[in-house]
Parts: sequence; C-alpha cells; structure tokens
Amino acid sequence: GAFYVFPNFSAYYGKTFNGQIIDGSVALADYFLGEAKVASVPGAAFGADAFIRFSFATSMENIKKGMDRITKALAALQ
Repeated sequence: GAFYVFPNFSAYYGKTFNGQIIDGSVALADYFLGEAKVASVPGAAFGADAFIRFSFATSMENIKKGMDRITKALAALQ
C-alpha cells in the first residue's frame, strides 16, 4: 500500500518563476517536477484543482529531502 497527503496549494496560484505562471495544480505539479525534482499528481485529476497529491511510501530521509526541495521551490516563486 501507499500513503498520501493532499495539501491545498492555491495560495501559490498566480505566482511566477522565470516567466512561468503557476495557474493551477497542473502547472504547480510540473513546476515541482522540474525545479524541485519531486513527482506529484495535480489535484485537477481528482476534481480538486486547489490541491496536489504526494505519495510518501519511502524512507523518512527521502521525505525530508523532498520537503526541503519543495520548500525551496515555493520560496522561489514571485
């Protein structure tokens, strides 16, 4: 089995990075993959565009690394 979290990231919608506008969960999931090297599933796939789904069926060390990368990627948005 796997474990998931489904946090709301809509506060970051409308922000940009290098001219790329984060206009929803698909754009944010693409941004996380490209900039943070973290895979996620856009909430739009579940009818909930404000959210992003992450699986965390891995070691605590890998979860911490991924969260650090996501934190840095979010801080880079303007």
